[in-house]
Amino acid sequence: MDQRIRNEIAHGALIAGRAEEVWNWSGPAGRRRWLRRVAMLTRLIPDGSKVLEVGCGTGLFTAELGSSRFQTTSIDVSIDLLRQARSRCVGHPGTSFSIQNAYATALRTGSVDVVVGMSVLHHLELAAALREFQRVLRPGGRLLFSEPNMLNPIILVQKNVPWVKQRAGDSPDETAFVRWPLARALRAAGLEVERLEPFDFLHPSTPGAAVEAVDRLSGWLEAIPVVRELAGSLFIVARKPIP
Repeated sequence: MDQRIRNEIAHGALIAGRAEEVWNWSGPAGRRRWLRRVAMLTRLIPDGSKVLEVGCGTGLFTAELGSSRFQTTSIDVSIDLLRQARSRCVGHPGTSFSIQNAYATALRTGSVDVVVGMSVLHHLELAAALREFQRVLRPGGRLLFSEPNMLNPIILVQKNVPWVKQRAGDSPDETAFVRWPLARALRAAGLEVERLEPFDFLHPSTPGAAVEAVDRLSGWLEAIPVVRELAGSLFIVARKPIP
């Protein structure tokens, strides 16, 4: 088993009781950030799509997919997190869960319409993961992810200063992306880049009383070409070409 996968399994066991706090989806700002990402991703998935969700974790995003009329296969390497996902998504008949390696899934070639994930790619060995996602996508199928932006000063420190990384609850191998090299990696895997955009200046620790104002400011900053490169996240949309 790949050491990176071993590390993710161990990390899943370590954070299982507080995963959503570690991932910054709890609290007023975290919830606002979460809902924005859900809307950005799900609005690009047609109803009835066959979806592969990578790194489903505790099933937060899986529950949104299950309630939106998609046929979803949700995978993770952590049994501790997957148990929580299954419990959260009871009553979603179109959703199935399994422990699978994102680099070598059990899905047939060309069998899914969409590969999707929320803050997952930066945990993976990128080239190997993209090759597998390209394989399972049907021609014309889409890859949709939201990922951290390495050009954001806070992200830059968190992902590269070991004691900050540990204090933040990151797994040992996780990183972040700069969008231009990421675009090259997507193209090298045989995918066409449709959108690769920085977004979101709302930090998860923003006090509840300030969330509305900071979110409005974030929208203004995202409209400034140079400044937006420092946003906290990247929105990724790529497509498998139709021969």
